[in-house]
Amino acid sequence: MAAIHFSDKDFEENVLKSSLPVLVDFFADWCGPCRLAAPIIDELADVYAGKVMIGKLDVDESQETAAKYGVMSIPTAIMFKDGKEVGRKVGFAGRGGYEEMIKKVTG
Repeated sequence: MAAIHFSDKDFEENVLKSSLPVLVDFFADWCGPCRLAAPIIDELADVYAGKVMIGKLDVDESQETAAKYGVMSIPTAIMFKDGKEVGRKVGFAGRGGYEEMIKKVTG
């Protein structure tokens, strides 16, 4: 199962109102480091299925949400819990960096 794709239209419903913590990878297709992160994000979506929702948001297609959260460089991963930002990593964090964010909200 690959990561879910979020957009401006469904962000509030699927991320902010989620009963699970949500890791959102803000990316763009043209971004080299984003392409490095993509398979890791997809793999983590499988590993943590049922515990954490993991998805991606294309900053070119969903500029409103990216701007709202001050995403100035990509990739940026933001962890949300109970509708609030609880963690952020700017740049390619590697599997360890993303798992660190996940483990902070899963215990």
